[in-house]
Amino acid sequence: MSSVPIKPSIPAIVLAAGASSRFGRSKMLLTMPDGQGTLLDRAIELARQLSSDVRVVHGAGYPLMRFRCRQQPGGWVRSPHWQAGLAASLQAGLLSVGPEAKGVFVLLADQPLLSESALGALGHAARALPDVPIAADYDGRPGVPAYLPRWLWLDVMALEGDRGAGQLLAAAGATNVEMPGVHEDVDTVDDWRLIRFRLSRTAQTAR
Repeated sequence: MSSVPIKPSIPAIVLAAGASSRFGRSKMLLTMPDGQGTLLDRAIELARQLSSDVRVVHGAGYPLMRFRCRQQPGGWVRSPHWQAGLAASLQAGLLSVGPEAKGVFVLLADQPLLSESALGALGHAARALPDVPIAADYDGRPGVPAYLPRWLWLDVMALEGDRGAGQLLAAAGATNVEMPGVHEDVDTVDDWRLIRFRLSRTAQTAR
């Protein structure tokens, strides 16, 4: 997989701090069917379609996930309050970004079937209009992957609990874009069986 040669002025944050309670063990350590690393490796590869500056927000499962990871990101960001939910991890990611960034891309680590071409289009759109929030379309609702312009960060820092930026993106009038693969995340063992099968078929087709 080739990465997009783009400037790192807009970092990509991969949220991977959760305890995977519904799955029963760390999802980040799941092995990809093509033998090319873990589920987290796949998330980092996808994030590189958006930015060459990729940061992984961690909490549970660290440092083993770092040890097992082949695709090392540009930075590992600890979420000190990851148990509090998604908002805390997102906030830790934003706090890791310097003042020069115009915004950030946000991805979850458990959506391995995301379209690489759609991610690339999201990245180009954000750089063309860096003040406009952009988000994946979930049946009319905005969600991740998403681009959060800097002016929206103050509201993100006020979030609490297991809440992402979906409601904020909706209130801000985010541009929703089609993003194949967003509905296929790894929450349960059954989810992983189905997704692993689809990934295996994709790998066979690529050969």
